[in-house]
Parts: sequence; structure tokens; C-alpha cells
Amino acid sequence: MQRRNKARSIPLGEGWWGAGEKTLSEDHTIYPFSVKTSDEEIKDLHRRIDSFRFSDPLEDCGFNYGFNSTYLKKVVSYWRNEFDWKKQVAMLNKYSHFRTKIEGLDVHFIHVRQAVRGDQKVLPLMLVHGWPGSFYEFYKILPLLTQSQDGVAFEVVIPSIPGYGFSEAPYKQGFNSLAVARIFLTLMERLGFSQFYVQGGDWGSLITTNMAQMKPDCVKGLHLNMCMSTRGFKVLLSLIIGPYLPFLVGFSREDVRRLFPFFEKNVWEVLRESGYLHIQATKPDTAGCGLNDSPVGLAAYILEKFSTWTKKTNRDLVDGGLERKFSLDDLLTNVMIYWTTGSIVSSMRFYKENFKTNPESRIDAKTGIFVPTGLAAFPQELMHCPKSWAQIRYRNICSYTFMPAGGHFAAFEEPRLLADDIFQFVKKVEKL
Repeated sequence: MQRRNKARSIPLGEGWWGAGEKTLSEDHTIYPFSVKTSDEEIKDLHRRIDSFRFSDPLEDCGFNYGFNSTYLKKVVSYWRNEFDWKKQVAMLNKYSHFRTKIEGLDVHFIHVRQAVRGDQKVLPLMLVHGWPGSFYEFYKILPLLTQSQDGVAFEVVIPSIPGYGFSEAPYKQGFNSLAVARIFLTLMERLGFSQFYVQGGDWGSLITTNMAQMKPDCVKGLHLNMCMSTRGFKVLLSLIIGPYLPFLVGFSREDVRRLFPFFEKNVWEVLRESGYLHIQATKPDTAGCGLNDSPVGLAAYILEKFSTWTKKTNRDLVDGGLERKFSLDDLLTNVMIYWTTGSIVSSMRFYKENFKTNPESRIDAKTGIFVPTGLAAFPQELMHCPKSWAQIRYRNICSYTFMPAGGHFAAFEEPRLLADDIFQFVKKVEKL
């Protein structure tokens, strides 16, 4: 493992995302928070579900045209007649929730810590979700991380990205991943952590990467289960040579298997699955109007991602393979976090804010990452990033694992596999 490089970091800057003018001072108090519901909220949900107009699917189309409405009727019937939101709210509250004001916004987070026993080493770790996930994605991995493994355990902080779930949405334009990274660094400082680990996938991978770029002396290690490759001559050359002489460009046999044929697996496949991105990166409020008004429409929009992004061939199944990996209770709990908070529009705007300019021209795209980095490459992730490509930006990769199973929602799908990889990475960094 390399020593930390003293290369330049991204300036922290400052921001104000609350309503109106910036206040002269900000309350730094951390307040307890609990998830709540009411009979009125549930009655309104049921009324809207009952009034939904279903369309008929095409014959034998599976999920290739989106969420199959035949299966949607089953999901909605369960939601309406069997799903117990009050029970799920009690389950959500089994961990300690908090909110605190940062840059004008109420930021929600979960903080879980176990009692230290003997010579056990407890290390702070922040987990960051993406879209269309939430803090709830990490409920299965939390007990695995807070339990000691070979004398190491984690004190875990799980924030909600502002505009998602129970974190307040920004009132001003320009709220991108750099702003979130700065807010989450402030949160960790407010909690008393001077050094800590961070982990993320989807937007969480970019946010935690930005945190490592802004404060490399605070981020002891960065663990990602999604890594986007950069462009350039090295990548182009490896695409030409890689299928024939992979060892010359740093490819393993597994890299070749996952990458090629490249256009089929990494271009056409992405085009099939990125329609949502173009909508959300351009006119999120337009589509968001309907999703914020219809719980059934919202569920179809969100849950379709949990089908194909878990396994691409799920597109060919009439039920999208959803219940092969998840329970309907888990899936609908995530949907309810978006529904009850009315946060789908603000969550979609995050794409607009991050794609307002060419991502390649942003300061973070031009700044290397020098903190110890661990990458978990799941086989069903939307795009595969070989270690040799990741090393172009991440200059201190001390762990790269080809995971045996799992897709985009790693903590939700394969909590044990992800937890074990986080532990082995941190032990390398700590030299345990």
C-alpha cells in the first residue's frame, strides 16, 4: 500500500441551501428524530391506490418495456391489503435517528454504536446511499458491521442525502455531489470524528470520493462498490488490445469476461437502462409531478430499477425477478420513504445538478484520489471498471475484489459479502 500523496485537494468552499437569505448563525444542535405515521397518511395512500388506472401489458414482454402491469397488480394488492406500514415504521425506529442543521438544511442520519468490549477496536464508518435507494438499504448490513470481526467493529453513521427521505431538500439551484460531500464532512466533524472510513455505491460512490478529495487527512479509507471509469488514451488502447492480449493492458481473465464484447455489455446495455437518467438530468420536475401524485406510479418507477439493476436478465421475466432477491416488505418500505416524505422530485433533481456542466470538466474529475481505496466489483453492476482503469483516478488502491454475486444494490442484495469485503479492506489499511 502506498503512502498518502500530498497532492492538492479540492477546496471545501461554503454553501447555503436553506430558504431565503443565509442566517448569521446556525444551530449546531443534534436532535433525536423518529419516523412517524398516522391513520390519515395511510388512508390517503389507500385512496390513491384504489383510484389507480392500470394499463394492459404487451404479450410476452416481461420487464423489457418497463414494469409489467400484470405483476404490478400483485404488488399493489399486497401493498393495499397486507403491507403494514406502522409495523415497518417501528422497525425503522429500532436504530437511533437524528437530525441537525447544516448549510441551512435539516440533515437526517442514523448513528449506531455498540459498547466496546476489551481490546476491541471500534472505527467510525459512514455509509452513503444513492438513487433510488435510501438509508434503509443498509439495515441488513448494519448488524454485521457493528459486530466484532477479529477484534474490529464499526461505529456506523448513515445519512440521507439532502432531498432524499428525511433530509430536507435544498431550496436553491446548484446542489451537487460536492455540496453533499462538504455537508457530510461537517456532519462527521460535528459528531466528533477527526478520522473515519467512508463507503458508497451509486451517488454514494461519487459523494464519498469527493469527501476523500476534500479532506484526505480525515478520510482514512474509501471503499466503493461502484466505480466509474474515466476516458482517455489508456482506456481506448485497452479496449483495442484487451480482448487479445489482456495482460499487456492490466486486464485479468475476469475483466475480459465482464467487459467484452464491449459495445454489447457496456454501451448498448447502458443505453437500455439509462433513459431515466436523461429525463432526470434535464427536466426532472416534469416527470416528478406524476410520480409525486401517484403512489402506484412511484412504485413502478422505483422498483423497476431494483429488478434490472440487480440482474440484467430479469428484464425477460414477467415478475422482473424482484422477489428472488428481495421481499415485498423491504421493497415497499423503500418506496414508502420516498412517498411519505414527498422526496421523489428533489431526489431526481440531483441528476440535473450534477449534469448541468460536463462532468469531465469539474474540479473533482481533474483531481486524483490518494487515500487508501478498496473496490468491490459486483458481477451484475451496470458497468464494469477494471482495476487498471480505476487506477487512473484512484492512485492508492490496496484492495480490489471480484465479488462472486450481486449487482447495483450491494448492501441490500448481498450484505454479508459486502461487509466481509469492507472488513478485509479496513484491516489492510489498519495493518491488522
